[in-house]
Amino acid sequence: MSVTAQTADTPKAAPLLGPALAAALVFGSSGSVLVIELVSLRLLAPYVGLTLEMSTAVIGVALAAIAIGAWLGGRAADVVSAQRLLGPLFLAGGALTLAISPLVRGFGEWGGDDARSQVLALAGIAIFAPAAVLSAISPVVVKLRLANLAETGTVVGRLSGIGTLGGIAATFGTGFVLISLFSVTAILTGLGVVLLVSGVLLTVLLSRSTAPALTASLLVLGVCAGGATAVVPAACDVETRYHCARVVTDPHRVTGRILELDTLRHSYVDLQDPTHLEFSYTQAIAAVLDTFRPPGTPINALHLGAGGLTIPRYLAHTRPDTTSLVAEIDPGVLQLAHDKLGFTDNTHTGNGITTTIGDARTITTNQPHNTYDTVIGDAFGSISVPWHLSTREFVQQIRRVLTPNGVYVLNVIDNPPLEFLAAELRTVAAVFDHVAVAANPAALRGSDGGNYVLIASAQPLPEAALRERLAARSQPLKLATESIGLRELMDDAPILTDDYAPVDQLLTTS
Repeated sequence: MSVTAQTADTPKAAPLLGPALAAALVFGSSGSVLVIELVSLRLLAPYVGLTLEMSTAVIGVALAAIAIGAWLGGRAADVVSAQRLLGPLFLAGGALTLAISPLVRGFGEWGGDDARSQVLALAGIAIFAPAAVLSAISPVVVKLRLANLAETGTVVGRLSGIGTLGGIAATFGTGFVLISLFSVTAILTGLGVVLLVSGVLLTVLLSRSTAPALTASLLVLGVCAGGATAVVPAACDVETRYHCARVVTDPHRVTGRILELDTLRHSYVDLQDPTHLEFSYTQAIAAVLDTFRPPGTPINALHLGAGGLTIPRYLAHTRPDTTSLVAEIDPGVLQLAHDKLGFTDNTHTGNGITTTIGDARTITTNQPHNTYDTVIGDAFGSISVPWHLSTREFVQQIRRVLTPNGVYVLNVIDNPPLEFLAAELRTVAAVFDHVAVAANPAALRGSDGGNYVLIASAQPLPEAALRERLAARSQPLKLATESIGLRELMDDAPILTDDYAPVDQLLTTS
């Protein structure tokens, strides 16, 4: 007896799943994977930095999970009754989603000699299991919607398109809405609960329900994972749009406050004494300003990065009538400065400090020519650097907005062998005729790392006066110039450009 393909005249069997429910399940499960992927970029940043390598690892692990999950889900649907799979898959996806936050918190501090291994391991912990389980749902739904072979293309194509639409909706919804309104922990918790509830409803709804013991076990796993989120301590007090942040009281100075961004000390503020500069790099910036402009003289400054607004407040107190425009991309950082660091802007105090929310490069590009005496760059961290603020094209914008005798002061963090510092120095030197670096002696010798304050100007630098003021600070610093120490460091370094800026590969974090 011959076997022929099904035709339009072949009686159609009824699909085991209605079209609306099938579309909703595929839309929701595919969208959930994208929510997990995007939120993981924020969740991992405090531990490994928001770098190109971290983003690459998250995307790569997510794609691997989608591929393997779809493959295994399709295989399982051919071996086990597809109706019995849907409920457990949603339950397992919900439980694993709830486990993401406590797992990343628990393993986030894990280090090692290979930073890439740490990035891949954390990305795998955060993404792979829940994304794989949720990606197995689509082929199971396809199996339940197929009633005859004549509609295979239509069913597969429609559900594939709906899954893609779910991913698109989740991408825009998460990036534009959810992360602005909720913490990443709240997003993952909410998603996990929705998936668990969906799993219970599907288990009850579908006639061939799975074993009660399996359902109960997955629910218990989900409850335990949710409980662990509350028990395992978070790395921060506040999750802003871009950072994991907290404010800590200095145990040695009752009025001192330390702003930590992504678990690293970023700014120090004395609530009663704005002239107190705790960190050596802020002392170096103050020494540079006092050298270029007589103390007490008002200046017009552009600050790239707010942090605790230590330098703007210092200038407002020591140089009355100074105007400072502070560009900060993260509104949550400015809110912390208001709520916990005692900052009030020019609107309320007349202190000359104006803050604006936005990307530092865009804001700088929109400034008039020859406007500022000083531009202070403090937007670089030790585990992540906004690469577009490191390039020659951006430095050219800095020179454009500076007055002819203006000075660019940039805080750079690096560790031996100082490849990023060397590249940034050479990049700045490609635009400004005169450059120097201030740092502690061990850092300048290359035996240690830390903060390096780059100084650049179109005019010759007052090197002798700079050395004198740097040496007079409470934490004495030294100056290196092109004639003393910098030329050898810069010679083999690349110039960073918008077309070529491998910042993450150059940066040494430990």
